[in-house]
Amino acid sequence: MQQRLSLITLGVRDLAKSTAFFESLGWKRSVRDASGVSFFQCGSIAFGLFPRTDLAKDAGISDDGAGFEGFSIAYNTRSKEEVDQILDQVQSLGAEIVKPAEEVFWGGYSGYFRDLDGHLWEVAWNPGFEITGDGAVILPD
Repeated sequence: MQQRLSLITLGVRDLAKSTAFFESLGWKRSVRDASGVSFFQCGSIAFGLFPRTDLAKDAGISDDGAGFEGFSIAYNTRSKEEVDQILDQVQSLGAEIVKPAEEVFWGGYSGYFRDLDGHLWEVAWNPGFEITGDGAVILPD
């Protein structure tokens, strides 16, 4: 297995509302003719939104999860100021700020929000991570 991720899919309660949330952030949909799912190209990986009940059914599991699901999605920025701008923007679109941005022990600056379906996102500036023009994160050795 190659060391890479191809697609992150979030199970959402309201596909149209969640799609509109990300489009309001300036994200552009891909595969616009796909029915019942929304895709966004995110650098070298794809991001998908799929109705939560359908995602659970597709995986053959129960849709009874609640609260913290044991993972977060991170969006890294090119500056500390961009962290604050993004957290302000998502809050204005209905997201819940879980942890306001602050200086963190590893030398960066980050905060957390829950999107419209409660998925946990970290917005972080890490001075040791390069962000390329197309948004790819380059980790140091």
